[in-house]
Amino acid sequence: MNSPEGLILKNASVVTADQVIENGTVTIDSGVIATVADDVSATHGTVLDLSGLFLLPGFIDVHIHGAVGIDVMDATAEQLNEIGVFLASQGVTGWMPTFVPAADENYASAIAAIAKAAQVSSGAHVLGVHYEGPFVNSAQCGALHTEYFKTYSGPADVDSLPLPADAGDLRGGAVCMITLAPEVGGGIELIRELESRGWVISIGHTRASLDVLDQALAAGARHMTHFMNAMAPLHHRAPGPIAWGLSHDDVTFDMIADGIHLDPFMLRLLLKVKGERGISLISDAIAAAGRGDGNYQIWGETIAVKDGRTSNAAGSIAGSVITMLDAVRLMRSLDASYVQLARMAASNPAELLGLSHECGSIEVGKRADLVALDENAQVKLTLIRGNVAFRA
Repeated sequence: MNSPEGLILKNASVVTADQVIENGTVTIDSGVIATVADDVSATHGTVLDLSGLFLLPGFIDVHIHGAVGIDVMDATAEQLNEIGVFLASQGVTGWMPTFVPAADENYASAIAAIAKAAQVSSGAHVLGVHYEGPFVNSAQCGALHTEYFKTYSGPADVDSLPLPADAGDLRGGAVCMITLAPEVGGGIELIRELESRGWVISIGHTRASLDVLDQALAAGARHMTHFMNAMAPLHHRAPGPIAWGLSHDDVTFDMIADGIHLDPFMLRLLLKVKGERGISLISDAIAAAGRGDGNYQIWGETIAVKDGRTSNAAGSIAGSVITMLDAVRLMRSLDASYVQLARMAASNPAELLGLSHECGSIEVGKRADLVALDENAQVKLTLIRGNVAFRA
């Protein structure tokens, strides 16, 4: 539903980068935001009355392994689009399929499917790919399979990670992101190599010392993956990654706001200490997301979901079953403002991926990737490139 005359969204509480415009109007032309105003200035186009709704930039999930029974490592292009359609119903307009450490041939087949899916996406659009590992610390493996972990010996190790561009061009180009532990063999050299190739580099599954973390930052790693999870715990005589991440204003992190990976008290504390400009929300969702409790065969093992908590045979938490919408709802219940929510769920992820010139906020000239929520944070409308991808 994208009228050739344009689209007019009126009477919404429009959440911009620094304020909420009450009874605001956003006009869209050719999939791009044309105007943002506090009165109805457009004179033609299809009108949607969003009275009583909050209009936010569409959510961007930079860390998601799957949903609705589908794992991105094994999915066909059609199944990836099923995930995208589901995500659109949850207010997500862009996502990064995220790989766990696996065999090279598994990576290659998954990349081929992602590249194909991006050409015909009817839901949330694929923005690139996120490798969680394989260059991570086995002492902080979490639910990742250590048999596929690697150290770095030279550029050929990066060449071995297939990219979407190798299998076909993603619309608008592909973002390449990786989570790594800088203390693994050759870790700092790896960061330098990835930085030279334009990768987004995030520190995670790590027990790195302050000195190594400083070297990683200087080499180009400026973000941290699922903060506080799968990293050495905070200790007053061994500050480690958590203290380091909190103390550096030039380092951002993402967090899983499900109330399980991090206690709600910690979520509120992290927001208070770091501030919304330093935090991105992620789902870290696995294939069981959207399917409810039960036992699921994922990553070659049985992962149980009970009362929304995942666990593998070893008893470790194995990802989440939330969506970005669930994370937004929880943070809202912890008194985060809509401006803060838009920053953490959209603007910061866009900036992390180098896409803030295209999306992530409600501004003239940016893609009309938008979500309208009611007062209970239920999705009533999702627009992707100005087209209705979901409407309740």
